[in-house]
Amino acid sequence: MPMVRKRDSIYFQLFQLLILAALVSGLFFLVTNWAGDSLLNWFYISSNYEEKKNGEYIGRLQEYVSQNQLSTEDTKELTEWVRRQRVVALQLYKNGILMYDSEYPDQDMEAEQIEAGDYEWTVYYPVQFSDGEAEISIYGMYFYQYYNYAVIAELLLSFALFVGIVMLGIRYKIRYIRKLSSEIEILEGGDLDYEITVTGRDELAALAKGLDDMRGSFREKVRQEAHLVAANHKMITEMSHDIRTPLTTVMLYTEILRKRQVKSEEQFWEYIDKIDQKTRRMKQLTDHLFEYALVTGETEVKLEEPESFETVFYDLLSETCAYLEQSGFHTELKFEWKKETVRVNMEFVIRVLDNITSNLVKYADPAFPIYICSEHTEKTAGIVFENRSRKLEKKTDSTGIGLENIKKMMERMNGTCAAEEREGCFRLRLSFPCTERQDRV
Repeated sequence: MPMVRKRDSIYFQLFQLLILAALVSGLFFLVTNWAGDSLLNWFYISSNYEEKKNGEYIGRLQEYVSQNQLSTEDTKELTEWVRRQRVVALQLYKNGILMYDSEYPDQDMEAEQIEAGDYEWTVYYPVQFSDGEAEISIYGMYFYQYYNYAVIAELLLSFALFVGIVMLGIRYKIRYIRKLSSEIEILEGGDLDYEITVTGRDELAALAKGLDDMRGSFREKVRQEAHLVAANHKMITEMSHDIRTPLTTVMLYTEILRKRQVKSEEQFWEYIDKIDQKTRRMKQLTDHLFEYALVTGETEVKLEEPESFETVFYDLLSETCAYLEQSGFHTELKFEWKKETVRVNMEFVIRVLDNITSNLVKYADPAFPIYICSEHTEKTAGIVFENRSRKLEKKTDSTGIGLENIKKMMERMNGTCAAEEREGCFRLRLSFPCTERQDRV
């Protein structure tokens, strides 16, 4: 899976989202708090709310005083009444002198002789006590609770906005996860051509990219397996046909010999020779088929330690040339040995050269020389075989399985095999990757 930069990670994106949500919700709280305070202040001033509430509480106080026959000296009862109201405070004046202050209920205000102030904002309400009439200055925090309610509402709305912004950001990722989940279900259904959506550069995007790469690899593997199955089926079908033809001939000649339907001893030995040829042909085909099954198997090929190109091929090519010369062919060897090392599987190398030799003997025209030369590139060392092809007696004489085996064995050794035929000239090129290259000094 591709590496994700720290600034592109989901953790960093979540941190950014939280900071953004906090800033937006904080700004929203400041704006709504200012608007709420302004609205409450406007209503408080324009509606004479304080005057109405003062009158209401004065009425309650008068009722309480009358029911309990309180005098202006019953300060404990007055303090208890104020305590129960919770939001009000009052001052009691008699004959213009402060007699009681609920803010200082235990202090003897009469001794201090504090006179009532003549202020425009101060309103004095008459209350009838048992010992005479007194003036009450009352004030209360009537709107305090509404300011508290407004702040609580503003905090709740700001928190809701914070959660909403965070959830919207998370929802985007969850929606992408659900999309990936649905796309994975499509792949599970067998549609390997469906591309996974890659959005962004975070861990989810890296995961999606990894899934899409895996999809591509798996699709290619399935395609290769399907191609291999089709090729194997075609090869087996053709080989079955090629084996059935000489087998039918062998059975025919065997039946003739078994029934002694030969006219002469010469014809008898002629049939024996034909049976021998056909059985050899069958053996060759079955050997090719076995070799094909071997090289297309799943067993991993173990390559040997690096050896110089000359060490691996010098003796094998010498034996190949000697065998071809004995078989009536003329060979021309043009090799430039360099200090290159290759890693091969010697069993496969021997099989490759045996197949090439067998094909040359069977399909090369002895009237023309066989050229064997070296071929070097920056990263590979190889061998090229070139010959003139002779005309085959029958089309069924060539199955192509030998060349297919050579290609498979070269692939298993990380090499390549390229064959081409042009105007009757057949060329086969084997290339091995070099593990080291150092030209001779």
